[in-house]
Amino acid sequence: MTGTAARVRIPATSALREIQAPVAGRLEDVVAEMRRVVTADLPLIEQVSGHLLQMRGKMFRPTLALLASETAGTPAPRVVTLAAVVELMHLASLVHDDSVDHSALRRGLPTVNSLFSHQVSVIMGDFLYSRALEALVGMGDLDLLRVLTSVSTQLTIGEMRQLAAVDALAFTVADYESLIQAKTASLLSAACETGSMCGAAQHRDALRRYGERLGMAFQVADDILDYTETASVTGKPSGLDLREHKVTLPLIAALPTLSPAGRRAVEALFTSDVPSDAQIAEVVALVGEAGGIESARRHGEQFAREAEEAIDGLPDTPARTALADAILYVMDRRS
Repeated sequence: MTGTAARVRIPATSALREIQAPVAGRLEDVVAEMRRVVTADLPLIEQVSGHLLQMRGKMFRPTLALLASETAGTPAPRVVTLAAVVELMHLASLVHDDSVDHSALRRGLPTVNSLFSHQVSVIMGDFLYSRALEALVGMGDLDLLRVLTSVSTQLTIGEMRQLAAVDALAFTVADYESLIQAKTASLLSAACETGSMCGAAQHRDALRRYGERLGMAFQVADDILDYTETASVTGKPSGLDLREHKVTLPLIAALPTLSPAGRRAVEALFTSDVPSDAQIAEVVALVGEAGGIESARRHGEQFAREAEEAIDGLPDTPARTALADAILYVMDRRS
């Protein structure tokens, strides 16, 4: 990269604090707004909502929305509600994903489906979506509603596309990019686009493009972590995607260069209902030796460059600097 590569690299957690610094006060307002939106006069919903807000994570998507609204120096107060809606949609997608994948942990805490039940998990995900969209309707802006309801559709289609894959090992780079565009990039793109609509509408196209490219880089980096980081760093088992028979870019890139024996090892893992730790370790090693991780990293860096190019013309403000630093954060993070 050019500008981002020239910046001093600092640990990812402190980098995120620096990125959030221009909007730190309003991020606290976003958390309060999330609590307001999901409040319901039903003890079970209150219990599950409280648990979810504990595991809300780094608030990266609301941060992007708030920063986007700041890029012209005229942020509108309604961006706080907008940012809360974006994060609630993200939480809803995670609740549904965890239920589909039968995941037991998320960010070191029990998932809704493991702590309560799969039925509660599915219904709670629906509740978060409906409350988020209800809050969006209350903002009275059809254009905002149009963008975010389209994202809701894309998230669902992305999940169905993944479930419908008959031969996982026939997954191509194009298939993978379509999937991560729907499941990850669509919401980051919408966070930036709708954020700009709350104070910087003149930069809407640039910020939409930035968010979309950043989202692609984000997911590639996340998929690389599954092959490179240990459970103590990520809070989830290394090789989790392989355990769940998910084909991501490192494996796609490695498959054409594997030896027949290597290919058989991969096929054996994907035909095993419960792959062993030894199988996971073998395939992780094979992917690394075949250059799959490095190939995926180069792919992610191209997306990162495109994200940086998208905001080249934005005013030189703390918000723009933070958005540029977010590209490095995405590429360098370890969890």
